[in-house]
Amino acid sequence: MFEFNIEERKYKKIHFIGIGGVSMSGIALLLKIRGYNVTGSDRSDSEYLKTLKDHGIEIHIGQKKENITDQNLFVYTDAIAENNEELIAAKATGKEVVTRGVFLGALMKNYKKSIAVSGSHGKSTTTAMIAKILINSANDASILLGGVLDEMEGNVKIGNSEILLSEACEFKGNILNYYPSTVIILNIDEDHLDYYKDLNHIVETFIGYMKNLDENSKAIINIDDVNTHRLIEHVKGEVITFGLERKDANYFMESVEYNEVGHPTFKLNMKDGSIEEFELHIAGIHNIYNAISAIIASYENGISIEEIKAGLKAYKSLHRRMETVGDYNGAVIMTDYGHHPVEIQTTLKTIDAFTDKNIITVFQPHTFSRTKALLDDFADSFYDSDEVIVTDIFPAREEFDPTIHSKDLVEKLIQNGVNAKYIADFEDAKEYLQSKICKDDLVLTTGCGNPHVLAKMIVKK
Repeated sequence: MFEFNIEERKYKKIHFIGIGGVSMSGIALLLKIRGYNVTGSDRSDSEYLKTLKDHGIEIHIGQKKENITDQNLFVYTDAIAENNEELIAAKATGKEVVTRGVFLGALMKNYKKSIAVSGSHGKSTTTAMIAKILINSANDASILLGGVLDEMEGNVKIGNSEILLSEACEFKGNILNYYPSTVIILNIDEDHLDYYKDLNHIVETFIGYMKNLDENSKAIINIDDVNTHRLIEHVKGEVITFGLERKDANYFMESVEYNEVGHPTFKLNMKDGSIEEFELHIAGIHNIYNAISAIIASYENGISIEEIKAGLKAYKSLHRRMETVGDYNGAVIMTDYGHHPVEIQTTLKTIDAFTDKNIITVFQPHTFSRTKALLDDFADSFYDSDEVIVTDIFPAREEFDPTIHSKDLVEKLIQNGVNAKYIADFEDAKEYLQSKICKDDLVLTTGCGNPHVLAKMIVKK
């Protein structure tokens, strides 16, 4: 098993292949600030790379074998194919080569309190909520986020306390590499079916993750999600359950009230039977679930109730999570990261409940495999939108698949009675929207590729 002691300095120079990813860039910056010599490469430039360069990290644009020189540890992201010439050259050195997941798992062991947030939906928001609570408290935690939080001026914060907070994604079974002291399981759903065989395979992987936890660990599990129930018996440490109205849960919601824009104030029955009231400045029942798990993780790791309340009240959301980008001709332009049918449906229901505007959704499907596997589910996810535009599929790590196309989704949406159309690229989508939208409209661009770029294009006069 790969081990990494951050204090030993066994590895003098660490190279990241695919350093521009949100997780990879955060880990790389943490190591740089802790005094390591860090280099990296990526296919194209980005804001994350600019931050790394500003901190003195040597970055190569383009992944070539020439980037492999005198480094003595290589970390690569799951997006890197095995035939990548830079990865092949790294392996040919005979030195240690590990995936991002393996490295992050080893890094967690350097912290007495490591908090890992897992689940098919809500990881980034929940991690950001905990981050906001920790930042507002006296704890100087290290934080690795899957998005940009204004209070951190990015996706990473390097602290000096015994706490490390990170997301723990299940893609390619990465959670099997993690050994946190506190783990949150928000939900388990069908996703990443380019790797997993089916839902049962996903649940079995989460069970393997639970077996990693030691006797002193805490597993915070949402028991409103039926797929999490099988995990409980495999936890050697303390199981802490939560739900909205589950009186048999350790933490459960007593009551909730919403203001005129859908922001909730809710009362939570704590594990000791006391009742505490919390206020959020973001909308959606899904965010109450996220907030409860953030409350539990913080409280169980020594953060006071008052600090938790203040942090949650001050939390204003990550970028690209129901984010208002601006306006055009009076229309509100928003963007979201939702790329799974459940996420899209939840976001649209939340927006529709608190606006009387016509909702126009621009969806950029992410990966051919996800679009193909969940095509019928996607076709059932847009009923709360008055019009749906589907752009070309964002391929990410995948090769072109001629057996699936965005037009297939549009056809199914129309069959379901949804007003839908296919517009291939952002430029044409921008021109179409700018020609028709007015003060009665709300435009939402959604997906985990780059639909936020389209939102900014629309707003720009």
